[in-house]
Amino acid sequence: MTAGPIGAEEARARLAAVRTEVAKAVVGQDAAVSGLLVALLCGGHVLLEGVPGVAKTLLVRTLAQSLSVGTKRVQFTPDLMPGDITGSMVIEGRAGELTFREGPLFTHLLLADEINRTPPKTQSALLEAMEEGQVSVDGVSRRLPHPFLVAATQNPVEYEGTYPLPEAQLDRFLLKLVLPVPDREAELEILRRHAAGFDPRDVAASGVTAVAGPDDIAAGQAAVREVQVSPEVTGYIVDIARATRESPSLSLGVSPRGATALLRAARAWAWLTGRDFVTPDDVKALAHATLAHRLGLRPEAELEGVDVSAVLASALGSVPVPR
Repeated sequence: MTAGPIGAEEARARLAAVRTEVAKAVVGQDAAVSGLLVALLCGGHVLLEGVPGVAKTLLVRTLAQSLSVGTKRVQFTPDLMPGDITGSMVIEGRAGELTFREGPLFTHLLLADEINRTPPKTQSALLEAMEEGQVSVDGVSRRLPHPFLVAATQNPVEYEGTYPLPEAQLDRFLLKLVLPVPDREAELEILRRHAAGFDPRDVAASGVTAVAGPDDIAAGQAAVREVQVSPEVTGYIVDIARATRESPSLSLGVSPRGATALLRAARAWAWLTGRDFVTPDDVKALAHATLAHRLGLRPEAELEGVDVSAVLASALGSVPVPR
């Protein structure tokens, strides 16, 4: 955005302005925007869940526009191969030289649409890139751009012909954000905008401009690493994780990786909201988005209609909050 180093306060102000820009095109998904910013600041990735038509694609495209970064969308299908997303070696020119042609992973924000519709081999190729920040093709490793965020979507109402992500792969997502169907007022606003000529395929026409950039994200990431966490808050996070492991309704509780993810997310949220220290409220604010998708219900609990969110809420309620 500007020449020279960017200060933490300046970066925070610009990233806060991103919410306002996204709201010019996307109505009623403020929590999802905040979650995506937290993931960017943590260098993590996001699983977006919502029925078709709640603006998942528009959200990612608008976020990219306001951050002045590149974005690509991949529709995951049963016949998608790993090379279709990572890129592959192709023969070019009369000399028949092998040249690497980049796949759609080489972008800043990747929308992986309906990730649970593609086979495990292709899912694994994507998740390897998420974990390592690089792809290996023909024995050569190639770094992905920075920042790099995968927003993978899955449809919660259609399971036929899908390959659900196993727990070990779900654990690689920093956050799972559920995009709700908007309430009546928000839906009225959506219709008013469309009646006035809003075109979701033309984000720039909505007045969305770049108010931040990769340098602001990098400055924010550096500042988040300096956010202080007291021993009491660290203990609170550990006790929450351990409470899920002791729940009789769960076959799989929060792993140490999950506890670490909650710590990272809470630090990012604290910094975004203007503090250089984490409070128990920051932990609680991010607990469901960070932990719920890492939990596995026992079969008998599923048969009884037990909800993961309710089990997590019970675990949170059982842990004393440090003062």
